[in-house]
Amino acid sequence: MTDLDQDKLRDVPGWEKNAPVPICMGGDFRALTFCCKPGYSLTFGFKCKRDEILREIGLTPEEFIKIKENFSKENNWDSEIVCFGSISYCCMRRNGCPRRDTALVERYPNLTMEKIMELYFKKKKELSKKILQSIKDSNGKKEVKPYLDLF
Repeated sequence: MTDLDQDKLRDVPGWEKNAPVPICMGGDFRALTFCCKPGYSLTFGFKCKRDEILREIGLTPEEFIKIKENFSKENNWDSEIVCFGSISYCCMRRNGCPRRDTALVERYPNLTMEKIMELYFKKKKELSKKILQSIKDSNGKKEVKPYLDLF
């Protein structure tokens, strides 16, 4: 088991305890689930550690994109409203991005916002696990193993 930095964790509905803060805020490998699509310039690009983390665990940007886009199709998360055309690229931001929340309400119109966010974070946790399980690089596998044990 890995020591988790308590300042870099949040308790959110659907993920429950110990959800990582986004990578750009110092989150662990599991936080790749909240990262944007590689290949685009970002407003806060100077803080972005996504590409550095992907290299560290031996996952190419193309593999990362494929995982997120397959997950999006499997979960009906494709959306013209959100950045990069998929809710799978949306972040954790408290009070969310208005476009993310609008896209989620479109997907789950019969749920309360509280239930929608619970489902969103539950699915983000599933996506996080898929990302970490997909690592083939032996050093990368070793790096993420303690985090996989948290699921």
